Formats: sequence, C-alpha cells, structure tokens
Amino acid sequence: MVDVEFLGPINKEPMKIDISNLSQLSEILKKDSEVAAWLDTCAVAINDTLVSKKDIELSNGDKISLLPPVCGG
Repeated sequence: MVDVEFLGPINKEPMKIDISNLSQLSEILKKDSEVAAWLDTCAVAINDTLVSKKDIELSNGDKISLLPPVCGG
C-alpha cells in the first residue's frame, strides 16, 4: 500500500492504495472527477522527491504527492 496526498487546490482527502507504479495510479485517478482535470498539469513526488517517469516501481509505505501548479507574487 502507498499513501497518496493531494496538495493545494485539488482539495481531496489522502488515500491509501495498492499499486506498484505511477501508471497504475494515473489510470485510477483518471476515473475520479475531482482529480482528473489536474493530472496533466500536476508535478508528482515520491517520498518528497520530484519524479518525471510513470514506470518507477513503488514500495509498500511510499508517499506519493500530487502538486498542482501554483502562482504567486
């Protein structure tokens, strides 16, 4: 099981899910109307390290963070 957290304006409660890579997570989240619109623009971190590939193998207890783009001034 991995922990998935949704930061900023995504406004969704964290979840625990049994997956082995980010491609599986992407397929699951595409079906979630609260999250689907954010998937193309979010950065993704595994255990607080930004990643850019979906084929990274996940381990039990990993934390995945979805970070939407933000703007500030």
